[in-house]
Amino acid sequence: MIAILTGDIVDSRKLESPELWMVPLKSLFSSWGKSPKTWEIFRGDSFQLEISKPKECLLAALQIKALIKSLANPDQNKRASPVDVRLAIGIGEKNYESERITESNGPAFIRSGERFETLKSEGNKLALASPWPDFDHEMNLILKLASIQMDSWSISSGELLVEVLKNPAQNQTELGKKLGIGQNAISKRFKAANASEILEIEAVFREKIRAFLT
Repeated sequence: MIAILTGDIVDSRKLESPELWMVPLKSLFSSWGKSPKTWEIFRGDSFQLEISKPKECLLAALQIKALIKSLANPDQNKRASPVDVRLAIGIGEKNYESERITESNGPAFIRSGERFETLKSEGNKLALASPWPDFDHEMNLILKLASIQMDSWSISSGELLVEVLKNPAQNQTELGKKLGIGQNAISKRFKAANASEILEIEAVFREKIRAFLT
C-alpha cells in the first residue's frame, strides 16, 4: 500500500506571486522523491505527492500544512497574512505506475481524488480516505477538530511547526536557536499552536496504520 496526497493552495489568485509557495514546496517535495514520478505541481496551484509508507502520510501532510502557513503574503496594505492549503490523503494500492504521478492509478489515487473533491463543500482543509471505514470516521473527526487549530496557525506558528515536525526530538532551547528567539517565546508559540496535541495525533495515526498493515 501507498498514500497519495492531493492538494491545492487556498485562494492562490490572491497571492502576490506563485513563487511565494512554489519554491519552498518544491524543495520540501524533493525530500520524498523526484518530479514528476513521485510528485507534481499542476494547474498552477494544485499538486499530488506519493508517500511510499502510509504510516508517514499524516506527518507529510502536517509538514506541508506547516510550511505553507509559515509563508507571509503581503496584502494591499503590506501586512503579512498567512497562506493556507487544502489536503486529501488517499491510502490504498497502486495498480498502474506511470513516469508521471498524475498518470498513475489505483485505489490510493481514486480515494485521494474523490476525498479532495469533497473538501470545499465540507468547508474542510484536511481529510483522508482509506480501505477501513471505521478508521476513516474516527480519524476524520479528529482531523476536523485539529484543523480548527491548524487553520488559525499564525506565520510564527507555522515556522515553529516546520522545525518541530522535521525533528520532534528537539528541545525548546534547540528550537529557539534555530528560530533566533528565546526559550520563553518558543514555549508561548508551542502552546499557541497546540504543538504537543498535533504531535500526539500524528503518533496515534501512525500506530493505528501500523496495526492495520501488520
